[in-house]
Amino acid sequence: MKTCLVVDDSKVIRKVARHILEALNFEVSEAGDGREALEACLAAAPDVILLDWNMPVMSGMDFLRALRDSPVAGKPKVVFCTTENGMAHIRAAIDAGADEYVMKPFDRETLESKLQIVGVA
Repeated sequence: MKTCLVVDDSKVIRKVARHILEALNFEVSEAGDGREALEACLAAAPDVILLDWNMPVMSGMDFLRALRDSPVAGKPKVVFCTTENGMAHIRAAIDAGADEYVMKPFDRETLESKLQIVGVA
């Protein structure tokens, strides 16, 4: 079974994403900020990370840079999931090592297609 770490400071978004991902046969874990997520990845790297941009403690971009510089095995795929929709934000995320980008709010079909694009669905 594929694994996904959902990183978002919103419990509602984590719950919605968990519901969709579990329906797609993912084993799901959650983190409320980037630091929590980095610790989780160092303990056990997921196949894919659904990552929010704006979070307290450590932002999505700071987490992504730290993840890509870390010794985390397998280099998980990262799908940014955010309300930030400017081309500059998308380019910055891709340049920092994100594999794909999805806008909130998202639905099952959108998320599933992004997971297929990065090769984990």
